[in-house]
Amino acid sequence: MYKYILQSVDGIQWFGITALLIFFSTFCFALIRVFFSKNSNLEQVARLPLDD
Repeated sequence: MYKYILQSVDGIQWFGITALLIFFSTFCFALIRVFFSKNSNLEQVARLPLDD
């Protein structure tokens, strides 16, 4: 049933491509942010749950 409903929508393949691009760009942004961040900032963020 759902297969026929989705087939009737024009341009449905772009939803999958868009979702993949959003995921990939978010993942790349996170990796770049981790690799180029300073060690002192990462240590400070890592200690936040322990500082009560």
